[in-house]
Amino acid sequence: MGTSQLDELRSVVPSFSDEVTRRLADISTGALAGEFDAAIELLADSVAQGGVVQAFGTGHSEAFAMEVAGRAGGLIPTNRIALRDVVLHGSRTTGELFGRPPLERDPRIAEEIFATVDRHEADVFVIASNSGVNGSVVGVALLAHQHGHPVVAVTSLEHTARVEPKHPSGKRLSEVADVVLDNRAPYGDSTLAGIAGQDVAMGAVSSLTSAYIAQVLTLGTVTRLAALGVEPPVYVSANVPGGDEHNRAWEDRYAGRIRRGA
Repeated sequence: MGTSQLDELRSVVPSFSDEVTRRLADISTGALAGEFDAAIELLADSVAQGGVVQAFGTGHSEAFAMEVAGRAGGLIPTNRIALRDVVLHGSRTTGELFGRPPLERDPRIAEEIFATVDRHEADVFVIASNSGVNGSVVGVALLAHQHGHPVVAVTSLEHTARVEPKHPSGKRLSEVADVVLDNRAPYGDSTLAGIAGQDVAMGAVSSLTSAYIAQVLTLGTVTRLAALGVEPPVYVSANVPGGDEHNRAWEDRYAGRIRRGA
């Protein structure tokens, strides 16, 4: 890498760092002001009643579901719902996952995704989508409501307000959910323009801010459970002594209801 390129990188990194840290600080301020309280109460009450946190996101928002479900320091009664479940646990073919337009935009797929979930009446759904308008995420949120499950949405309020819904209901995820958490991502997600002479903006932030939101939700839920006198079911890293044994003992309580793997 030449000197001029290094100089540009040195100028870009602080700018991107500022964009990220400013948004994380704003989320923290919101959390301290009670922005997360309603969502945390829904998650804690669900777990206390034997429910599972059903986390769903498509595209890059699947990273949010992965941050919620099945990771060290996270809640054990969590299940990651993924678009590919319609292949792994449904009747779709792998080729259909890569069609155009993307399957995530098809509202009809929501019924098939929802059918793959082993649900309990106490389950709560946490659904992430930066745009909040694709047919699959809105459809799953509507189905969760129809079956009596509360829905927490993680979305960009700035972005979703500027794009048209793709679900026949005409609704956005933010208009379906019981609680909406703003991931603070800008319209189009990316934060920096004109990098290396590029016409398109770069430096996307929604995955970073949503992962932070997932951790705040987890910490808040565990705190709430402890206050209720409920032992928080939390994963220990499988890569430390005794981790597997600890985790299996808890997972056995939710046998068949939480999926781990691809």
